[in-house]
Amino acid sequence: MKKSKAAVILVLILAALAGLAYYASLILSSTGIGEDMSIPLGLDLSGGVSITYQVMDENPSAEDMSDTIYKLQRRVESYSTEASVYQVGDDRITVEIPGVTDATTILEELGNPGSLEFQLSDGTVFMTGDQVADAQAATTTDNYGNRQYIVQLTLTDEGAEIFGEVTAENVGDYLPIVYDGEVISYPQVQEAITGGTAQISGQSTFEEAETLATQIRIGSLSLELSELESSVVGAQLGSQAITSSLKAAAIGLVLVIIFMIIIYAIPGVAASIALLLYTALVIATLYLFEITLTLPGIAGIILGIGMAVDANVIIFARIREEIASGKTVLTSMKIGFHKAMSAILDGNITTLLAAVVLMALGSGTVKGFAYTLMIGIILSMFTALVITRWILFALYGLGLKNEKFYGRAKERKTINFLGKKAVFFAISGVVIAAGFIGMGVYKATTGSALNYGLDFVGGTSTTVDVGKDYTIDDIEQDIIPLVAGVTGDSNIQANRVEGTTQITIKTRTLDKTERDELNTVLSENLGVDSESITYQSISSTVSGEMRTDAIVAVLISSVCMLIYIWFRFKDIRFGASAIIALLHDVLVVLAVYALLRISVGNTFIACMLTIIGYSINDTIVIFDRIRENMAKLPGKLTKAELVRISNESLTQTLARSINTSFTTFIMVFMLFLLGVSSIRDFALPLMAGLICGAYSSVCIATELWYVMKVHFGKNKITE
Repeated sequence: MKKSKAAVILVLILAALAGLAYYASLILSSTGIGEDMSIPLGLDLSGGVSITYQVMDENPSAEDMSDTIYKLQRRVESYSTEASVYQVGDDRITVEIPGVTDATTILEELGNPGSLEFQLSDGTVFMTGDQVADAQAATTTDNYGNRQYIVQLTLTDEGAEIFGEVTAENVGDYLPIVYDGEVISYPQVQEAITGGTAQISGQSTFEEAETLATQIRIGSLSLELSELESSVVGAQLGSQAITSSLKAAAIGLVLVIIFMIIIYAIPGVAASIALLLYTALVIATLYLFEITLTLPGIAGIILGIGMAVDANVIIFARIREEIASGKTVLTSMKIGFHKAMSAILDGNITTLLAAVVLMALGSGTVKGFAYTLMIGIILSMFTALVITRWILFALYGLGLKNEKFYGRAKERKTINFLGKKAVFFAISGVVIAAGFIGMGVYKATTGSALNYGLDFVGGTSTTVDVGKDYTIDDIEQDIIPLVAGVTGDSNIQANRVEGTTQITIKTRTLDKTERDELNTVLSENLGVDSESITYQSISSTVSGEMRTDAIVAVLISSVCMLIYIWFRFKDIRFGASAIIALLHDVLVVLAVYALLRISVGNTFIACMLTIIGYSINDTIVIFDRIRENMAKLPGKLTKAELVRISNESLTQTLARSINTSFTTFIMVFMLFLLGVSSIRDFALPLMAGLICGAYSSVCIATELWYVMKVHFGKNKITE
């Protein structure tokens, strides 16, 4: 590359970085203060709208309440994946939507959920709204190419069976759809509809189709609801939470850059510029796609910064190996990028598959996590494979050609990892067993194996009129410590009700004695009238259905990862050992939650998903090296050769595993060190998961693959 071309490329990249950095700074500076150019923040950071519905049905069953909450949760995700829905008392449901402040508009858009009926032409009801799984507006074209606006219905299994029978018997007839006693559509049956999906045509505009779809969706609830009250609530956390998290990100980013430059010299400089560009791109993407950001989301972004280093580390390790083999720097860079490509693509595509499944099947926090994960994967691959490459070749073209600027891989003695596999398996077994024993002991003594937070088990909502306008920082300093002194609960959430002097405090479930004590404490310290303090029981915001969604999504994504690894590596044992290693990581982190009694809330799901994505990427890189080394040997493998290849591959990738884990750990550790208490509860198990993920990739996954290769399968190695 000529110097002039190299200079132009470098100037363009630096100019793009400067522009994006300025753009990102504008977004960050306005975020949280209501400016147009800001990232939507979750309830924990900026507050939002709270709507409480009264159930109109008498004595609603627990099953109907749960079903209605779940369907409302899926519905409000169109506003934000971080919206929460929970039960209040016996017959009320509260919806909290972050990042919005106009309750009236939300109510108009969300509608007032009522009864929905599908009737025969004589008025006989043959199907109700709870047998409709979904309704979406869409556009299509007829045989003449004219645009048509339709509503696409998706029915439940029961609804599909009923609908198929009725439409078969009423071809040519009209079947009115009635919402709260009013006919909202009068479609004609053209043919028998037996596939579980149907189209309602005849709408004159897309907006008309969208209105009809919304009415059908809000009428598909198991219970009829009526708006009881709505309000705008303030953030649960003060400005300190955002400030400390951003400070942690900045310090962590600087430390990672310093580490990369010290370890990798000129390639480290290239990676640092690409990393800064990656960070700015992530911020810009969050803003452009209006992705709601919560405190765990900030943690996820900071973690993503650490993980973005990984692809660069893989490339640089390859370049150093080629330089050590006697090749020129230029040739080493070309070969290094080429050889690193398969490991980077396989690792990221495997994680991307998981993200797609989580986005499609998950709900709530799971879906929000999937969006952030996909953004991180795509941008990290782009910056590593494109931006870092351009910068590195541009720096070389400007005259930085001496190999001392790039380093060379040191000759390392092969470590006998497989010889210690029994020890590794035993250590993991002891840690996992300790977790299960701890959960059993806590279950017997406290009634709960894990320290479930409000998000999982619900609790008590206390409303207090403090008589003046408290800021969130004041609440954190003056009120929450008083409440914690009574409840002994670190997982306390507090909101201001905008336009009033009321504060809503959510804690674990309080008994009568604790309520009386809290009345006394608040009265004596805040001067509030104890008679004005009200209490209501609230359900979990992570419903059973949402947990089921998360489990199903993880299981299906694991199957997809297994199939992909099987396809790419031509051996299902690679995939099976990788999935078992993931299960190992989940169980170890679960043990950390159990033994340290860390609160299990919404961040628990995000933590587990993060660890799964991180660990599989690390494992794939090692497996890629094993595959490469095996391809160099012709003929049939022996056990001795298999042991040698496995140990050599693990040793060759060990520096990369350590460096990547260290840079990622730095980011999360700074978050733990500087973050508020709720984010530390997220960062601590995440740090444990990072250590465990690196350990399982090096000490568990390959060893499991070797055991399977020797003992299982048609082409197992027996000699």
